[in-house]
Amino acid sequence: MSRLRHSPGRDVSRLLSDFGHELPPVDEPAPKTRPGRLFEPSPLRGPRRANGGWAGSPHPPLSAWRMTSDQAPALWPFVAAPGLPPTGAQIGIDVLAGGAFYADPLGWVLRDDVGVTNPNVICFGKPGRGKSATTKAFLLRMLDFGYKALILGDPKDEYEPLARALGVNPIAVGPGLPARINPLDFGPLATGWERLSRDEADARAGLVFGRWLTLLRGLVGSQRIGAHPVPFGPVEEQVVKTALRELTGHARAASRLRETTIPALWHLLANPSESLVTDCRYDSARQLLDETRLLRDALGQLVDGALAGLFDAPTTIRLDWDAPLASLSLSRLLPLGDEAVGIALTCLSSWGRGLRELARPGELRITVRDEVWKQMRLGPDAVKSFDADLRLSRSSGDIQWANAHKPADLLSVGAAGSQAVTIAKDLLHLADTTILHGQDAGVADELETLLGLPPMARDVVTRWAMQGKGRALWRVGERHCKVQTVLHPLEAQLTFTNDAITGAA
Repeated sequence: MSRLRHSPGRDVSRLLSDFGHELPPVDEPAPKTRPGRLFEPSPLRGPRRANGGWAGSPHPPLSAWRMTSDQAPALWPFVAAPGLPPTGAQIGIDVLAGGAFYADPLGWVLRDDVGVTNPNVICFGKPGRGKSATTKAFLLRMLDFGYKALILGDPKDEYEPLARALGVNPIAVGPGLPARINPLDFGPLATGWERLSRDEADARAGLVFGRWLTLLRGLVGSQRIGAHPVPFGPVEEQVVKTALRELTGHARAASRLRETTIPALWHLLANPSESLVTDCRYDSARQLLDETRLLRDALGQLVDGALAGLFDAPTTIRLDWDAPLASLSLSRLLPLGDEAVGIALTCLSSWGRGLRELARPGELRITVRDEVWKQMRLGPDAVKSFDADLRLSRSSGDIQWANAHKPADLLSVGAAGSQAVTIAKDLLHLADTTILHGQDAGVADELETLLGLPPMARDVVTRWAMQGKGRALWRVGERHCKVQTVLHPLEAQLTFTNDAITGAA
């Protein structure tokens, strides 16, 4: 038996063709080609070279999730690029960028990409939120960059451990202590006065007398008649300036000026000389006495008041400007009240400004002013004195660092709408760097009104920063950085400020 072979048969087109029907031709489809690749594929385990790489698994397991942008950061945190250059003191962690945060207030001024025009810093924070620790950590770490620190008034002796750790004995000012500070000290400007020409001497005298008038205006204005400060107008200024010129010998063109004090000024105004009466254009000594009674009484309170003997005698201390840190302790004045501490801070401010008037080129210093609100509450002229210090930071090369509890402290320097409050608000614009540690939720409106913080920034201050010490919102120009200060264990010991509470517990 033979196997039959089956022919494949005719397809539809062949069958129709045999009966005279032709189907229309059909275009052949173009052959499929794979698109070109941007990168050449690499094998499972590629070469060991840059951009070679290898895959741990050819088909890694994947899990697909659908969520909103508000939920996504919980599983895949959004990471921002570092907002500031890595120069200056390394403070801690920039939580938004995920990297280190560096603080360099003076260096930021020199950079066009940061948008900062002055190196001043105002640090706010509720007590216990890490304000003092951040300040001291900044000081310690900036010492490595050639800076030196001056603590112009330490009301609570917080900087004494830091000073002693650096081998410096802090200077204590208080009743019964030997330290005396004359706020009318010439400072370095007295050096070489005898070699100056008349024009040069007049120019230098203008600097000295201008500083003294700013101080005396603030001290006189700290005394009150009921709810109003003692006036210090053009008449009082002319009398005080003329008396200072006579006391120092500048009115007689002396080649070497004498140091004077507040008691000497008060005594001359109470017993005016003929030249003082004439130079001030009074008809008689009696007229001068009658029209300057309030001025004399205000100065007399400073001479015979609670601070008698502390700021009305020649200076008995000498700061070592080559030391890394100099601190002036005022804790012994706390029993005398906030006003006495504020007056002391005002005197130290003027004295410290005098010491910096002839700073060497390239000398860098951080001037810390703690509890600054006590000084500003003395009145408008005390606020103007602090304002003058902030405005001189660019010319002197200093970083002015001020600590306060909350922005509303600036509103407590006077009545609503007063000149003092207006100037105090403007001080916020003289500090391009603002550090905001944790604050209660009730302060949120102040943060918006005084600082213009948007809602997210306010939440950082009133929520996130309240959940741990050292957390703060750093506002550098128009940039906001969410920063966690990180302390070395040794720094934590030097910056600890709850010794009294720990001892009581």
